[in-house]
Amino acid sequence: MSEGLEGLPEAVPGIWLPDPAALGVEEWVLTGVLWLKLGVEAMGALIIGIGVLVATYQFIGALLSSGIKDYNPIRLTLARYLALALEFQVGADILSTAVAPSWDQIGKLGAIVVIRTALNYFLMREMQEEHRGR
Repeated sequence: MSEGLEGLPEAVPGIWLPDPAALGVEEWVLTGVLWLKLGVEAMGALIIGIGVLVATYQFIGALLSSGIKDYNPIRLTLARYLALALEFQVGADILSTAVAPSWDQIGKLGAIVVIRTALNYFLMREMQEEHRGR
């Protein structure tokens, strides 16, 4: 590999296109992906927290009102928030293996995605059944 501008090696001989590793671009991308993953995970956790607060508010309101015996609407409210949060968590898991994953990471991602997708599927199915039953 010949030398390009300011001593950086050329990735393609005759064309100055520096190697990403020589510029530290790979580290920047990896750091950016890790921060993005953290943000997506935090957003999922925030959505769960909001859902818990909303469901708790509804539950306390139901307890203090004229004795509602059917708590399914409250449970389904929480389920909607959980389903949305699960989508964010799956996205964060995918981001964690987006840059140079190992086979171990890919296996763990596969297991986590299957579990979270199954949870999401059953939550969505239950919400649809409840919606049809109204």
